[in-house]
Amino acid sequence: MRVTKRTNIAMRVLMFCGANTGRLVTKAEIAERCNASENHLAQVINQLAQLGFLHTQRGRNGGLSLGRPAEDIKIGDVFRVLEAPVPLAECFADVDNTCPLTEACRLRTALTDAVEAFYRSLDPITLDALICKNHDLLKILNPDACAIRDDALALGT
Repeated sequence: MRVTKRTNIAMRVLMFCGANTGRLVTKAEIAERCNASENHLAQVINQLAQLGFLHTQRGRNGGLSLGRPAEDIKIGDVFRVLEAPVPLAECFADVDNTCPLTEACRLRTALTDAVEAFYRSLDPITLDALICKNHDLLKILNPDACAIRDDALALGT
């Protein structure tokens, strides 16, 4: 199984927003820190907002933030909704399925079970668990906050 580019970028967006709580972030900031094109980000952000994972605000002082608390965003849910439209194999496609074995193939059942096991393994993981106390990730996604934290630690506060 391979994770689509859309889901990969969606996870970067969610982690960036989760690492920068308390403020609206911009698409340009995410593009720079997460190595993604703004055009591709726009599509992913729109979908995440429609699904309720993000809140977007238009206008001069606009931006985006998490649509719900990071501890309420299950990674399995994100993967399910973003990966579900992409057929795992030809036999899963509603259109363009030319496999003559589809009706009798046990591999299709095995693959379905494997994909569900994959999603179930992600279900207990929350966005918060990916970010919380992950200092190395926070240095990448929110270096200003980490610098302030590092200065406070150096001063012993």
